[in-house]
Amino acid sequence: MAERRRRPIDNIIRLRRRRELSPSVTDVEPSRPSRPLLGTTTIILSGFALLILAGGGLLTLPFAHNGSGFTPMVNAFFTSVSAVTVTGHTTVDTSTYWSTFGQVVIFALMLVGGLGFMVLSTFTLLLIGQRSTLQERLLTRALMRDTVGVDQMQGLRQVGRAVILMVFALYAGGSAIIFWQINGIDGLGSIRTLWQSVFLAVSSFNNAGLNIVPEVPEGTSVARFVSNPVVLLTMSSLTILGGLGWVLIMDVFRKRRFARFALETKLVLVISILLWVLGAGVLYLAEFANAETMGSFSWVDKVVNAVFQSVSVRSAGFSTIDLGQAKDVTKSTFTGLMFIGGSAGSVAGGIKVSTFAVLMAAVISSLRGRPHAEAFGREIPQSQLHRALTVAVLGLALLLVSATIITTLEPDIEFLDIIFDSVSALSTTGASTGIIPDSGTASKVIYMVLMYVGRLGPMALAIALATEDDTEEYRFAQEGVRIG
Repeated sequence: MAERRRRPIDNIIRLRRRRELSPSVTDVEPSRPSRPLLGTTTIILSGFALLILAGGGLLTLPFAHNGSGFTPMVNAFFTSVSAVTVTGHTTVDTSTYWSTFGQVVIFALMLVGGLGFMVLSTFTLLLIGQRSTLQERLLTRALMRDTVGVDQMQGLRQVGRAVILMVFALYAGGSAIIFWQINGIDGLGSIRTLWQSVFLAVSSFNNAGLNIVPEVPEGTSVARFVSNPVVLLTMSSLTILGGLGWVLIMDVFRKRRFARFALETKLVLVISILLWVLGAGVLYLAEFANAETMGSFSWVDKVVNAVFQSVSVRSAGFSTIDLGQAKDVTKSTFTGLMFIGGSAGSVAGGIKVSTFAVLMAAVISSLRGRPHAEAFGREIPQSQLHRALTVAVLGLALLLVSATIITTLEPDIEFLDIIFDSVSALSTTGASTGIIPDSGTASKVIYMVLMYVGRLGPMALAIALATEDDTEEYRFAQEGVRIG
């Protein structure tokens, strides 16, 4: 047969078989590295839970309170959760209900919870062994950055020494000033007064909001000090220092000039001052003539108490006025302040000032037409913006769900009061409108969950729920959506 005639455009290319060009490759399933028995997040969750269980068990004992029989479990464990999470919410009067033993237990729980149980948990992880995987180390590093303010594990030792020296010096100084002001109160002896002074100083710095100084009749929290500016300003100073955090304080102490401060330090200081001024201004104007709150105060007491409440309501929860009788504008403003909370790496709760500052920087930069979040001549990494959004959205979602459930369980309580106390629990603030003691058991359990989750922080939950492998193997094609 005659060979078929080829056209000029026909080209026949003969290729060698693939197996002749390259060696055979066999895919082998890599062995999974053994995961440590206890991971970072597991230690934190279980550590808090065990501490709460131990404290609640001790507080149920008959000699833990002034009375006979065992303390109801809901009151004992609610107090334990509140102390460990340094919140300050209570179902009973701390100064009169609990015996000296019970107050010592609460003090110990508050001290351990306030001084960074997360740091101790991280040390525990290191002591377990060096079996942690790279993923565990990355999660630990991220958690440390969001809780104690350092990126490297080696920095924990230096931070620990600085914390011990600074915190106990502040405890001693605050206790001395408060003891000087309250010595002989209600005819109590010096030993008892010293114990109350130390408790109040530690509670102030730890932003716990717990107090064992006897309350005045029909008074709330520290209402008996409404005309004592020395005590109020001392407590405010301790609360501010505890809410700023030791890392930020050390940055200010070492650099001393605003221009040299780290970006986070600048953001936290500026935003915090603005929030304090906002809270004090709103409270002063809204409650100036309110006979149920500050209407009967002198103008000096009104100014001092407005400043004290603005500082305390963001993280500590002490109160010299009955917040349940405050105007709605005051409750709404303070609800927002509590949700923001204090500084990262501090004993304060909330979504943190730095989180709020990053979101505000992104909004302002967007309004100015800038593609990235910027502040003080620095660009904020996109990953941190995503983290800030995650923290804020998770916190807001948990708040809305919890408040909705409590509203259903407690239909007779005003919704704004429920929102106020729910935010206070989630942000571990402790300020209250007075509705918790009258709430049902189910509602109190929800408040306990909010305090527990709020102390761990939405960021810790985000890390715990993160995927095991966050490496991007592929990216989807981009497609815009309409905004607005």
